[in-house]
Amino acid sequence: MRRLHVLGFAAALTACGGGGGDAPTVVADAQATALHADSDSAQARDDRGPRGVFNRLPDFVVEGSVRSTDYDGSSDDLLTAGLGKSGLASAAAPAFANALAPTAAELRRFAIYNNYRALVDMTADGGYGTLYGPNVAVDGTVTNGEGRIAGTEVLAYSRGADGGASSQNVVLMVQVPVGFDPRRPCIVTATSSGSRSVYGAISTGEWGLKRGCAVAYTDKGTGAAPHDLMNDSVPLIDGTRAGAAAAGDAAQFRAPLDAAQLAAFNSATPNRFAFKHAHSQRNPEKDWGRFTLQAIAFAYWVLNDRYGIHLPQGRVLRSIRPANTLVIASSISNGGHAALAAAELDGDRLIDGVAVSEPSVELPPDAGVAVRRGGVVRPSGKTLYDYTTLANLLQSCASQSAQVADAPGKAFVVAAFAANRCASLKAKGVLGADTLAGQADEALALLAQNGWEPESAALHASLAAFEVASAVSVTYANALSRASVADALCGYSFAAAPAPGYTVAPLDNLSLALMAATGNGVPPSSNVQLVNNLSPGLPLRDLVSFSPSTLRQDLNVDGALCLRGLLTGSDASALALQRGIRETLRNGNLQRKPAIIVHGRADALIPVNHSSRPYTALNKRVEGRHSQLSYIEVTNAQHFDSFIGLPTLLGGYDTRYIPLHVYLNRALDAMWDHLRHGKPLPESQVVRTVPRGGTPGAAPAITQANVPPIARRPAAENAIRMQGDTLLVPD
Repeated sequence: MRRLHVLGFAAALTACGGGGGDAPTVVADAQATALHADSDSAQARDDRGPRGVFNRLPDFVVEGSVRSTDYDGSSDDLLTAGLGKSGLASAAAPAFANALAPTAAELRRFAIYNNYRALVDMTADGGYGTLYGPNVAVDGTVTNGEGRIAGTEVLAYSRGADGGASSQNVVLMVQVPVGFDPRRPCIVTATSSGSRSVYGAISTGEWGLKRGCAVAYTDKGTGAAPHDLMNDSVPLIDGTRAGAAAAGDAAQFRAPLDAAQLAAFNSATPNRFAFKHAHSQRNPEKDWGRFTLQAIAFAYWVLNDRYGIHLPQGRVLRSIRPANTLVIASSISNGGHAALAAAELDGDRLIDGVAVSEPSVELPPDAGVAVRRGGVVRPSGKTLYDYTTLANLLQSCASQSAQVADAPGKAFVVAAFAANRCASLKAKGVLGADTLAGQADEALALLAQNGWEPESAALHASLAAFEVASAVSVTYANALSRASVADALCGYSFAAAPAPGYTVAPLDNLSLALMAATGNGVPPSSNVQLVNNLSPGLPLRDLVSFSPSTLRQDLNVDGALCLRGLLTGSDASALALQRGIRETLRNGNLQRKPAIIVHGRADALIPVNHSSRPYTALNKRVEGRHSQLSYIEVTNAQHFDSFIGLPTLLGGYDTRYIPLHVYLNRALDAMWDHLRHGKPLPESQVVRTVPRGGTPGAAPAITQANVPPIARRPAAENAIRMQGDTLLVPD
């Protein structure tokens, strides 16, 4: 059962209830203060921060946007939306009374179902229900329950980093489980991963909910549902859709085009979509840390609205404050980057510790650190845009190398198009070999020379097949350069382009209605595709389009080279992108906070040499002996745990790779034990896992033997350490 409240919680406690140890004295003092306080005074304004005496809605929250819903833990809940462990694992998706007009509750359920499944391996043989999952207790005990968690969920908009009325609406959410103990309060962040919606790290939030912690989420200025430009409809905070005019400032995202610009755009390029991450013209990545801190501050307001000491005249005395609350910043991928960025920005000391997985953290070009694996210095520290556009250029060609003949997902690469890409790269001077075999080997070697580990080689084919690097490259090119959707940067746009013709067409009504729950915010997604506007003759889906300069179906080599060229170009778009990249770089100073990073050695999307390894080195150089960062590198682990759970589609992932999610949970356990019980953090190390093996698509069930624990003190041959300004990683 759900109960919806608007503008916060009803007062739950009297002046003498809840709160803390010395309530009567504190209440008396606070009452005296309240009698003499002017609500417009400097003191009152100061109370908008988590350290304020009185509970006041933070300035960055859009007034009127706050909505609260109670979930009974039976028919509906915080973690599984009522589906339970079994429902989340079911191949049968949740149903709708009318899928063309879904309710907010139905969209929420579908969003949790899809986002949870997108982040972890959902198969029992892969560990779901035994190593992790809603039914696995916080101590690792496997229960027979469904793992539903009752509690309250609060949504609101932040105005973003600027705080002005024209800023984008960033979604904030706080989940408070019924097991939350106001006498020992705790908060865990779960900033969305990738370009997903506010539920985009629900599997990280699971750990916090099981601990009885409030979980602070934000979509960090990204989001799943687009502005349908042709019909001028937009998503609202709950995922439902409305006309842009009717939605007004309540739109979750609306492309910043005036009426004349919109009409001209639709006339020239009909049936296109604008996405929040790509087209907000705000470069949201620069503020991911700030948005994560806002989520924490909002969580303090929510908790004190419920558990604070309610005084006469409507004042609420904060009983839950940074001094008595444990806060762990966590998440995965881009959300992990956001947690690290928040820790660096945390001047108010809101965060006590950090535990993240595979963060896409960005380093300055002059970081002054190096990475050595075994006896070899690795290329390291490229920005995400640099290495992703390089992957976009080379991966499809590299997938044709005989060295990766048995790569999972290779069958989904269109071999003729990949061969054309190789030939076009030769013609453009990127490759030098004369034969397809030589070109493919050369492309694979170039990826290795640019920082991908040998363990990543088998992953390039599946990432190319699913257009991962092209999707990320296009989204980040637009976001970093603050491009308008009307700019069609490098000739790309987003639209439906269905078979058999792959030409632009109106998106079906069902896909649009459900996209807040099904989309990942980075097309290709939910039947919206990448479109090459410059394909000779007419725009086509990028995958099958022709490059103007080659007249080949070479996976749009011209577009890939254009995206790559923005990195070093000198025109306005290139300079804007380069400026945007500089705004996202991190400094490595975690302000002496204890932190754990876990990362899979085989990660081909966010290579360890360009993220966690050099960031660890930078932190050690910047903080020196005060550094409390532990780096845990996991062998036989890569970026997409969900791919392991697709054995009939991607057989070979199951035999080769173990779920990294297990190690994020263990990192969170270790951080909890450190902060709550004073146990030492594990030292930096390589954890050597054991692949499941067997037949691709039918690997034997995973056991604890496949995923050995993180050691408190690793053996010498597994220890990661600094030598001068170089991080030494054992083979």
